Amino acid sequence: MIIDNNLLDEIGAEAAASARKRKNFNFHKSPSDPMQRMINVLHPNSYVQPHKHESPDKREAFILLKGRLLVILFADDGTITSRCILSRDDEVYGIEIPACTYHTIIALEQGTCVYELKDGPYAPEDDKHFAAWAPSEKEAKQAEVYLSQLMKNE
Repeated sequence: MIIDNNLLDEIGAEAAASARKRKNFNFHKSPSDPMQRMINVLHPNSYVQPHKHESPDKREAFILLKGRLLVILFADDGTITSRCILSRDDEVYGIEIPACTYHTIIALEQGTCVYELKDGPYAPEDDKHFAAWAPSEKEAKQAEVYLSQLMKNE
């Protein structure tokens, strides 16, 4: 599979049309694949509830292809421990997040696109452990307020 602007534009259009304002395109073909690989396109105001990957423990990496992405890491109590902006202009291209670390990502530009890698295999029932201290995606108003709070310093 070749990753080019045509592919990114296609995924970006699907992301823009979706209610969640984001879209994944998976390269791994089987849930049992030992490494999950995907393109993830996000638009601003797409809320990703903070979560971590544990039991089984999984690392996750994001490599920026287009746009700008804010990556926030949290302590177990919800305190922000680290903020990083992936930006080609600033020559910050990627981040690897350790297993068992709460994190979220926020698109700072339309059509922000990352290549995402995560240890497999994929099992939907235990892939993400969502932070109880953050609103779920289903709580639209609370999620909007929380996202605004996270963005205050950007």
